[in-house]
Amino acid sequence: MTPANIIDAGDVLVVGAGLAGLYTALKLSHRPVTLIASAGTHKGSSSFWAQGGIAAAIGADDSPDLHTEDTIRAGDGLVDETIAALLAHNAADRLKDLVDFGVPFNKDLNGGLALGREAAHQRNRIAGVSGDRAGREIMKCLGQLAESSPSINVLGGFIAYELAIEDGRVVGVFADTGKHPFGTTLIKARAVILACGGSGYLYATTTNPQFANGAALAMAARAGASIADPEFVQFHPTAIHGMGDPAPLATEALRGVGARLINARGEAFMSAYHDEAEMAPRDIVARAVFDEIQKTGSVGLDLRGQIAETLDEKFPTVADYCKKGGVDPRVSPIPVAPAAHYHMGGIKVDQNGRTSLPGLWACGECASTGAHGANRLASNSLLEALVFGARIAEHIDFTVPVRAASSPQPPMLAPSTTIQQVMPAMQKLRDCMARHVGVVRTREGLEEAFMQLFRLERIASGTPDLSNMVLTALMITAAAYEREESRGSHFRSDYPNKHAIAERSTLTLDDARAIASQACTIDHDAEQHQKETGTGQLMA
Repeated sequence: MTPANIIDAGDVLVVGAGLAGLYTALKLSHRPVTLIASAGTHKGSSSFWAQGGIAAAIGADDSPDLHTEDTIRAGDGLVDETIAALLAHNAADRLKDLVDFGVPFNKDLNGGLALGREAAHQRNRIAGVSGDRAGREIMKCLGQLAESSPSINVLGGFIAYELAIEDGRVVGVFADTGKHPFGTTLIKARAVILACGGSGYLYATTTNPQFANGAALAMAARAGASIADPEFVQFHPTAIHGMGDPAPLATEALRGVGARLINARGEAFMSAYHDEAEMAPRDIVARAVFDEIQKTGSVGLDLRGQIAETLDEKFPTVADYCKKGGVDPRVSPIPVAPAAHYHMGGIKVDQNGRTSLPGLWACGECASTGAHGANRLASNSLLEALVFGARIAEHIDFTVPVRAASSPQPPMLAPSTTIQQVMPAMQKLRDCMARHVGVVRTREGLEEAFMQLFRLERIASGTPDLSNMVLTALMITAAAYEREESRGSHFRSDYPNKHAIAERSTLTLDDARAIASQACTIDHDAEQHQKETGTGQLMA
């Protein structure tokens, strides 16, 4: 199929306009950059909704080595220690970049950066903005800079769905505008950077917007890229329950200043799950909240007292959510539940953000650098985007080829339906992932997920949005099926213990399909045996 339109981006193409994409584009703005911003540069990404801030060991009682130590501990045995150290030791410089860009960070009484504390950090090292509005203020500032830069061409309204390949090298992307009549646009470039977010929207309950649907991972996997640690999906323990899709977030910083989690019986329960109670690592808090909801019916975040009285001033985002949802935190706890929040896994990259495909780099949540391991340390995600955005920019300056290729092979997918037409199937996928590949996983549940995903894949044939969502869901499920242990954010109730040796997972799309096919064959054989012998009960 020949694309209806061709755009020659020339030098560098950045796909995604969250923090990773905007910052990387700005670091490359001494040369021509084209930025695909499917929903604009302000609200179309998860970065906009980030409440906590950026972790940086700049306090008098802190050090990059302590930050590295906390990152490694939170990652539950799977953090690449070299990457963790690189992250921590570059944090101060990257924070200074944002200050120089004009980001209005919170200040202390002496005029320095005010530093807060979040779970699993030994020190106060979270630099926030406007209380709990870090994401939106940073995005506002960087978005304005990108839009006003004469060397950055912002393409709005395009949705990239497949990589363009020529002789094994990535030479651009195929994109759709979502408008009738359906048509494909080829956007060519000498270097392509995927920075289009994570996979949270694959789950029925998530804090992520609709654009965080795993498209970047799927695009890379379909082209043959290596994917690392896709089974590790972080569930934020305190998404505000019953207030929309995506679910608004009650920032972890609330627990950092003393908010407590209580169950339906009014009992504070976290001390029974971990010595650090509310300040335990996120995966432990998320499972504890999930467990208490199963046992008692609900969980609330108790802010009553001083926290609630100063909520408008110190946590205006959460205060707004409460007002809109009809919750008065001065009187009653905020209802919360775990929600898919951050994908530690993603496209495998090296220290320079380079993927296994020539011509392709990845940055931000869609990438897997090894910094987060099995469980991301709070407020390390925005930092990772900054550190690797800077490294990618520097690396591309030395490695981009002189000429752009001109004749990529045709795309495998082609827009043929609107998102509205496949919404019922998308909801089935999200329900499947929440039920079978969520906070608690089992072999039987994962096998059921495989069967549902195969059915959805047949429905999705040729539809880019749904096809990419199914593919990424398959990668997550296959890795979760193979990891027969519980570690970090990945919890298998049928394998509750850890292996003695921690190993990262790396797989391709072919690997994932083989794992899923074998699992479904085993399950089919078991059902056939039950049918022949009259034992057990067939799956409906």
